[in-house]
Amino acid sequence: MSTSQPPSAPSASPRTKPAEVRLDELMTAAETLFMENGFEATTIADITRVANVAKGTFYHYFASKNEMLAALANRYTQQYLAELEKAVASCPQQDWPARLRTWIKASVHTYARTFRTHDMVYGGHHHHERDNAEKSAILAQLEHILLQGQQQNAWYCPNPSMVALLLYSGVHGATDALIASPQLDAESYAHELADTCLRLLPPPPRK
Repeated sequence: MSTSQPPSAPSASPRTKPAEVRLDELMTAAETLFMENGFEATTIADITRVANVAKGTFYHYFASKNEMLAALANRYTQQYLAELEKAVASCPQQDWPARLRTWIKASVHTYARTFRTHDMVYGGHHHHERDNAEKSAILAQLEHILLQGQQQNAWYCPNPSMVALLLYSGVHGATDALIASPQLDAESYAHELADTCLRLLPPPPRK
């Protein structure tokens, strides 16, 4: 008589995914569909079908497509900020010119690489809107670099918030010009743009 035991059944995979994974998959499905088909043409049923979830799952997280689009805009900004912060963190801690140069170049490369997503999530935004929280978060990151450089005598910048606004707008507009001219070399363009921005910051006055 055989004493061998029958092979055990493979362990079943979890029937439910963690909430954060399900949410990320739902948002990624929506982002893909919005970019492929347009926001208006995409239905909630389309999103849940691609994400392979029940329609009720969508309403567990979002009240509407507009609310999901706002969440996608926030996710885009957080990813954008994280990339810039990572790039800046690679510079020597007290080398503020290097940090500003790196911030500008990383901003150019990140925006140029992700502008289709940017245009999709911010399609209804206008640059003159005063309550643009996403823009404010990026400005705060840039203003911090300018303020620290001012305090460490890297340059003369008595009004970091105003200079941050000018640099942000200039870098954003210059990158739009780069996107519209694919024949340009992005690395050389970003390097020259950083040089130009740094020349706008004079050295501290002699005491």
